[in-house]
Formats: sequence, structure tokens, C-alpha cells
Amino acid sequence: MHGNRFLKGIAGACLVLCMAQADAFDLGDLLDKGQIGIAQNPTGTSKAKGLAGFSNEDQIASLRQALSQGIQTSVASLSRSNGYFGNPEVKIPLPESLQNPEGLMRRFGMGSYADDLILALNRAAEAAAPQAKTILLNALKKMSVNDAKGILTGGNDAATQYFRKNTEASLTGKFKPVVDKAMAKVNLAQKYDRFAGKGAQFGLVDARDAKLSDYVTRKALDGLFLMMAQQEKSIRANPLEATGDLAKKVFSAIKSPN
Repeated sequence: MHGNRFLKGIAGACLVLCMAQADAFDLGDLLDKGQIGIAQNPTGTSKAKGLAGFSNEDQIASLRQALSQGIQTSVASLSRSNGYFGNPEVKIPLPESLQNPEGLMRRFGMGSYADDLILALNRAAEAAAPQAKTILLNALKKMSVNDAKGILTGGNDAATQYFRKNTEASLTGKFKPVVDKAMAKVNLAQKYDRFAGKGAQFGLVDARDAKLSDYVTRKALDGLFLMMAQQEKSIRANPLEATGDLAKKVFSAIKSPN
């Protein structure tokens, strides 16, 4: 295990140094600036009892009210400048294969290259985030009564898991072209892809991280679903903060006791 880590560290260091050498330390143009199941537990049973006074139509309507609020809040927060970069919970770091070499870069006075690349990764995610809104709201419209019951009686992130299961592939398809376009403007990203692709062939770089645009797309979606899960948990804990009177009533009825 230690030998493998050593090899990965050497590979990463070589990757950074080769990229830096290829640019002769002149990277001034680095950036073109300009699953769901209902848990079979007492809590789920209690929630189901709380729903007994509401029709199926009211249950799904209340859920749509609340989740629409959560979707729009999450997407808006990530789409703005520093939506990813300025939020430590979702900020995208360099791929693991570059994290040890990043320290090497900083020790040799090349920290600005790492900083610029990290900024580029997060700016690409911020540019892609608006693509999520329509896909998530469409999935919300297609939600069945059974889906709604499962979410209302499920855990704190039951809705988020529903969205991840039903939209992740579509979101990836929408995010990827935007991220590709953004990363195409980053010289160091192109060099990373060339060297990391070779490293992946020898198991020195995670195959999922062999292209920075794939890595950014995956991490951007992780951040989106994290923010959605936080919004969902907040609404469940504080029903009166939900948008819409029906949502307030239903979520208050199923709120678990403290």
C-alpha cells in the first residue's frame, strides 16, 4: 500500500513538473479570464400516521411546493460567482493525484499555478450549475404519489436521493459540455489530461480523474446534491420556513419529535 502511494506521489510530482516545464513556467494565460425506499422503522410509521389526514393530492402538492423551493435555492446559490469556490462545503479541490504535488508546487514558488487551476475548476462548475434547474423541476413534476409518500415518510435526504437516482445521468449530460468549454480555455488542464491519461493506464491516476472535465462534472454534481440535502433537512426540521401553506401543514404533521 505504501509503495503504491509512493508511486502515485512520484507520478503526480512528475505530472506537475512536466506540465510546468512544458510551459517553461509561463502560464500567464492559464485562464481565459474575460434510491429511494421507505425505511421500515418507528419514525417512518409515525410519519405515515401524520399523513393520514391528507389526501394523496395534498401530499404530492405539498412536496412539490417545498422541493421546488429547495431546488431553486440550491441552484441559485451555486450558480453565482463563488457559489462553489467561496463555499468550503462544495469547493472543488485539485484531483487527488495532484494534491501531494500541489504542496511541492507551493514549496517551489509555483503556488499561483495551483491556485489558478483550482479557481478554474470551480468557475467551470459555477457556469454549469444553472443547467440543473429545469431538469430537477421536470423530475419534480413527474413524481408519482408513491414517490411522494416514500419521500415524506423517508429520511432527511429521501428527496435528494430520489433526484440523484432520477436525474444524475441527465445532469451529467447537461453539465459536461459547459465544463468542457470552460476547461478548454485552461492551458494547464490540457496538459493534465495528456499526462493523467497515461498515468491512468498504469493505475497511478484514478481513471475517473484522467480528464479534468469529467472530474469537475462529478464534483459539481456532488456539491449540488449536498446543497439540496441541506435544504431538504432544513425544511423538515423547520416546516414553517417552507414556501406554501400546504407544505407548512404537511411537513409540520410529519415532523419527527426532537
